[in-house]
Amino acid sequence: MLNRIKQQRGVAATSRRNFLKLVAGSGAGLTLAMKLPNAVAAEKAESHLNGDGQFQPNAFVKIGNDGKVRVLMKHLEMGQGSYTGLATLVAEELDANWDDVIAEGAPADAARYKNLHWGAQGTGGSSAIANSFEQMRIAGATAKAMLVAAAAEQWQVAASGIRVEQGVVTDPASGRKAGFAELADAAAQQRVPDVSELKLKDPKAFSLIGKTRLRRKDQGKTDGTAIFTQDLKLEGMLTALVAHAPRFGATLKTFDAAAAKAVKGVVDVVAIPTGVAVLAIDFWSAKKGRDALSIEWDQSQALNKSSAQLMQKYRELAAKPGATATNNGDAVAGLDNAATLIEADFEFPYLAHAAMEPLNCVARVSAGGCEIWNGEQMQTNDQYTIAALLQIKPEQVKINMLFAGGSFGRRANPHADYLLECVNIARQRPGTPVKLVWTREDDTRQGYYRPMYFHRIRGGLDADGNLIAWQQRIVGQSIGAGTVLEQYLIKDGVDATSVEGANNLPYAVDNLQVELHTVQLPVPVQWWRSVGHTHTAFSTEVFMDRVAKAAGKDPVALRLELLKAHPRHSGVLKLAAEKAGWGKTLPKGHAQGVAVVESFNSYVAQVAEVALAEDGTFRVVKVICAVDCGLAINPDVIKAQMEGGIGFGLSPALMSEITLENGAAVQSNFNDYEVLRIHQMPEIEVHIVPSAEPPTGVGEPGTPPIAPAVANALFALTGQTFDRLPIQIKSPA
Repeated sequence: MLNRIKQQRGVAATSRRNFLKLVAGSGAGLTLAMKLPNAVAAEKAESHLNGDGQFQPNAFVKIGNDGKVRVLMKHLEMGQGSYTGLATLVAEELDANWDDVIAEGAPADAARYKNLHWGAQGTGGSSAIANSFEQMRIAGATAKAMLVAAAAEQWQVAASGIRVEQGVVTDPASGRKAGFAELADAAAQQRVPDVSELKLKDPKAFSLIGKTRLRRKDQGKTDGTAIFTQDLKLEGMLTALVAHAPRFGATLKTFDAAAAKAVKGVVDVVAIPTGVAVLAIDFWSAKKGRDALSIEWDQSQALNKSSAQLMQKYRELAAKPGATATNNGDAVAGLDNAATLIEADFEFPYLAHAAMEPLNCVARVSAGGCEIWNGEQMQTNDQYTIAALLQIKPEQVKINMLFAGGSFGRRANPHADYLLECVNIARQRPGTPVKLVWTREDDTRQGYYRPMYFHRIRGGLDADGNLIAWQQRIVGQSIGAGTVLEQYLIKDGVDATSVEGANNLPYAVDNLQVELHTVQLPVPVQWWRSVGHTHTAFSTEVFMDRVAKAAGKDPVALRLELLKAHPRHSGVLKLAAEKAGWGKTLPKGHAQGVAVVESFNSYVAQVAEVALAEDGTFRVVKVICAVDCGLAINPDVIKAQMEGGIGFGLSPALMSEITLENGAAVQSNFNDYEVLRIHQMPEIEVHIVPSAEPPTGVGEPGTPPIAPAVANALFALTGQTFDRLPIQIKSPA
């Protein structure tokens, strides 16, 4: 696997330069996007009919003669509700009939569809709504203005008197009405208004934003009509499976393909930089062919450690100072002078993404370029990386964005690992579409993981029980190292994703020191839903309850005392505590725990209620969640994301972990890499803080607080401390 990374780094070198040029060139970000309608106008000075004869005033809206409003989605839909949220923004300003709005995936085109927070096209970091809020509203308002102008011209009335409601354009004075379909052609002949001429709605006039029970725009998932990569069937398409090295760091030495080629349905066997690929007419033939392969691996440089051995090395490193992430005041002196010293070590295992749809991709390489079909999450990065591999221009890499059956970060791999693998196979069969499939076992054992981490925290109280010092040392692999994002993520030896949530601890502590040890291992790592907050939230929030106990203070009261400078943290904490009835008498064997976390500019507090059984097991009974994500675009989606985030976070809290033995992953599938089942979900209440702040994201922030909230509840119930995930209770109280 290390060899795979090294080989791809060579490929990425050219890609990185080109990619950064693009990013630098698009530094104006929002400004460029805001001017997009005029850019389109310049391209089509006389008409805004697209190639399909549809009225398309800008890159995001198409209105056909059928009256349907098609909104082009620059962000991947992977279950998080981005299609619904983005369509809502356009439809709101357009005053479209919601039933006539259709969401369509946009092509890969960074000039038009870049993420305004990134300067490149891609989905992640809970940024879909946050970066698109004004852009998509302007797109809708622009289309509406041109429809109104067309009506005014046809009816010879003033545009100012025309109204638009539910997809119907009306002149109240004359009583004339027309649907979007009737005006589409005429609207296409109108001048595209400048952004300065548009007046976006006052929030008081919103008819869709903030409303519940809007029909989702990612339909087809429950009746099987939605198209995922796994559903795709192209003429002459072959299916490929790759045999990867069994241990991280091993490389291909030799292989014998004779037995594999003898399997019925197998078409070819080819070597690629990451292993040996078997191509067949279908999945099962490819699987049987791969099973029949005879391969000799060079394991001389392979990892030969276990998770326990690596963790011991991490623990030893934490005894020494690391690279400084934060250093406010004098934490060492504060700890030396403390009346009470609190210390804790925390261990976090590797985690797999384990999305429901297995990892996959379709690629066809031909003389004219390369075409990709994929649940695509990093269009620009992948275009440049593939182009560098094939020595073609990025625009010759056409990407068709399909739905993804989950991702949790896996499809946003900065190395473009599985896409490069698919292209490496397809380039050996020019003109033939190749579907690469990683089985769940492949991705569980040889995929990219959330890194393993170790944290050591020391806190000091003065004689009055006030928190006066906090020192935290973190040990783990870097997600950003060796990627196109390295220069942005890593400063002075500190990968921001390793320490986020700890180096910006919101609690008022005069003496705060956070340090990082970054280790290098051949185990491939990348972000996992909510990134660094998946471990820093647990260590800091669990430690805070230790502080509260040592100080003799209520956990909620102590947090509020230390969060006076952070009203949005305090707001969600108060709301969650109030709705949960914090401090109320609970049934025997029950207890509550709390955690509050800001991630991706959204604020979430959760109160978990746990119940202990006579046999020493426990269950999470109920979770009260309060979220402040600014203006709530779609409350139903927000609630669904909080619920999903809680369920996702409960998996590593209660059962999920990847462990290594002799340099290889032990787990293989859902039988031994367990994730939360539906019957294990607790009752959940979600409360949204009313807000007029710009909307932020909800895809990731629901996950970090749940594990510490559960651990804190068990701490309150049993008195035991919980210092590693998954949580393991030692004995009944």
